[in-house]
Amino acid sequence: MIEDKSPYYKYTPVNVLENENFKLYWNRSTLTDKTMPFNRPDITFMNRKTKNTFLIDIAVPNTHNLAKTITDKQNTYQELANEICAMWKQKAAKVIPIVMSSTGVIPKSLSQSLRRLNLHSNTYIQLKKSVILRTCSIVRNFLNYK
Repeated sequence: MIEDKSPYYKYTPVNVLENENFKLYWNRSTLTDKTMPFNRPDITFMNRKTKNTFLIDIAVPNTHNLAKTITDKQNTYQELANEICAMWKQKAAKVIPIVMSSTGVIPKSLSQSLRRLNLHSNTYIQLKKSVILRTCSIVRNFLNYK
C-alpha cells in the first residue's frame, strides 16, 4: 500500500491508506453507533477479503508495567472490537497489543502479536532497536535541558 521506502524514523504516516483489499487507519477515531469511551486505537487494519479487522495499540511502558499494560490494552478495546464486527459485518475483530518496555524488555506476548499480524518473527529486532534509540534520545534531551 506504500510506494515510498523511506526509513521508519523519517516516515510520516497518513491517516488513511486504502486499496481494493485493505483499509488502514492510523491514529483516527472510529465512528460507532454507540458511544464508546475508547474508540481511537493507534492502528485499525481491515482485510476486506477475509473480513478480519485488527485493532493494534502500541505502548512502551516501564519494565514493571508490561503485564498490566497488555491486559489494559486488551480490555480497553474489546468493546470497540465487538461493535466493529457488528457495524462493518466482519467475521472477527481482534485487539492486538504491541508492547515492549522502554529498556527493550520483550514480553512473550509480543511474538504472538506479530504472528497474528503475519509479520516476520524477527520484526521484534527492529522494534527493539527503535525503542532503545528513542529512549536514549529522550534521556539525552533531558540531561541537556537548560
